[in-house]
Amino acid sequence: MGSGIARGLGGLFARNPRLDDDLLDAIETALLTADVGVTATTGLVESLRRRMKAREFADAAALRTALRGELVAILEPVARPLVIDPAAKPFVILTVGVNGVGKTTTIGKLARRFKDEGKSLMLAAGDTFRAAAVAQLQAWGERNGVAVVAQGQDADAASVAFDALQAARARGTDVLIADTAGRLHTQQGLMAELSKIKRVLGKLDGSAPHEVLMVIDGTTGQNALSQLRHFHQAADVTGLVVTKLDGTAKGGVVFALAREFGIPIRFAGIGERPEDLRVFDAEAFVDALLPEALGA
Repeated sequence: MGSGIARGLGGLFARNPRLDDDLLDAIETALLTADVGVTATTGLVESLRRRMKAREFADAAALRTALRGELVAILEPVARPLVIDPAAKPFVILTVGVNGVGKTTTIGKLARRFKDEGKSLMLAAGDTFRAAAVAQLQAWGERNGVAVVAQGQDADAASVAFDALQAARARGTDVLIADTAGRLHTQQGLMAELSKIKRVLGKLDGSAPHEVLMVIDGTTGQNALSQLRHFHQAADVTGLVVTKLDGTAKGGVVFALAREFGIPIRFAGIGERPEDLRVFDAEAFVDALLPEALGA
C-alpha cells in the first residue's frame, strides 16, 4: 500500500543517517510530497523536533520508530471496520463519491465480500445519470447471481432506491447497496439529489441508510478533503473507502482525512481484484510507507 510514500521515506533515512535538522527537513518534504497535508505534516515534524531537542532519540532509527508511532496514532482512531447489523434487514449502504474514483467497482467488490460471508444482498443502480454505470452494475449482478434494481437512464435516483429497499425488505435480504451519481449538471443538483435519496429511504425505514460510504481516490491528494466536505454536508458520510493505493498512489491524504474529519476508514483498495479491497489496517498501512521501520 502506498509505496509512493515508501520511496520518499524509505531511502530518506539511508541518505540522512545523522540525527539533525536536515533529517527533519527531509521528513517534512517527503510527507508534503506524499500529500499528508500541511497541517498534519507540521504537527508531526514539530513533535519530532521537540522530542529530538529533548534528546529522546539515540539515533535516526529511534526517530524513525517514533515517526511510525505518530503516524499510526493519527490513523488508529479511524481504522474501524464496517459492521453489518443483522437486526437491520436490509442493512442499507448508500455509496457516494465523484465519478472516476472506482465507486461502481468498489460496490462489486463489497458485494463479493458480503456474498462470501454468506449474506444475501441486492444492488440498486442509482447512478441513473450514467448509462454505463447502470450497465456495469447489472453485468456484475448477472455474473454473480445478485439481483439489481434499475430503471431507465435519467430515472429518478430516489425512486430507484425506494423500489430497491421495498424489494429487499419483501425478500428479507441482508444487505442493500445503492449506487448514486458522482456528477450531475450542477453540483447543487447532485447534493440535493443525495439528500433526497436519504430522505426517501428514511420514509421506508427510519434508520436507513445505515451506512453512507464515500469512495475516495487516494491519488487525488488534497482535493479529496473538499470532496469529502461537500458530500459530508449533503449526506452525513459515516465511512470511507480509499481506492487506488496500489504502489503509484501517494496515499498520504489518508492522514489528512483522518485528522480533519475523524470519519472511519472502512476499506482500502490496493488493486483490481476483488480481494484487493481490504479492511483498513492502520499499522499495515504505515508499515507499507516505512518499509525500513519493519526491521527497526
